[in-house]
Amino acid sequence: MNFKDSVVLVTGANRGLGKALAEAAVKAGARTVYAAARKPETVDVAGATPIKLDVTNAADIAAVVQAIPDLTILINNAGIHVVGGVTGPEALSAARAEFETNFFAPLALSHAFAPVLGRNGGGAIINILSALSWASFPTTGTYSASKAAAWALTNGLRGELWVQGTQVLGAHMGYMDTDMTAGVDAPKSSPAVIAQAIVSALEANQDEVLTDQVSQQVRASFAAPRAAYLG
Repeated sequence: MNFKDSVVLVTGANRGLGKALAEAAVKAGARTVYAAARKPETVDVAGATPIKLDVTNAADIAAVVQAIPDLTILINNAGIHVVGGVTGPEALSAARAEFETNFFAPLALSHAFAPVLGRNGGGAIINILSALSWASFPTTGTYSASKAAAWALTNGLRGELWVQGTQVLGAHMGYMDTDMTAGVDAPKSSPAVIAQAIVSALEANQDEVLTDQVSQQVRASFAAPRAAYLG
């Protein structure tokens, strides 16, 4: 799947990695890039078309499916992180919020757009995951759970949609220099660099891309005597 002449929808495109992905899609020659956000007036991506989409709102999803019948690449990027572990006082409410955005929204959008992609030749779905799909820390417990579920969802979509020729790419990364990680004291990658790695991976027909050293190290540890996810 190539970005050139494609029709792309990027969720959560008003900032961070979503904005960088929309910019990268424009640069790669997409025919139309829809940059989605709950408040489309906050989208500032040259060459992209802002579109209203709250990924947790079924009516918004239905409207976007109607508005983009020629979609060929869906990028499920929108995500939230509520800082906290699985035993904290806000764990249940945090998990529900994170799962709604990080798991159920990509599921709903992929489910809704799968027939559209099929009619348009197969196309592609890109799910933005995380190295925290495979590891958890005291401040990321519920977030990691939601991203682990999204990883499993991505693998499920790949297995089911190959028959219609839809490429499904899972993208993992460590911390990026975005608003979400503003309070994190750790090395961070540039969203623009990560976005370009994702574009290149899709065009190289990859199923999964480890976009930075952190995600590569965590994934490689699966073969170690004690994998990173064991702490």
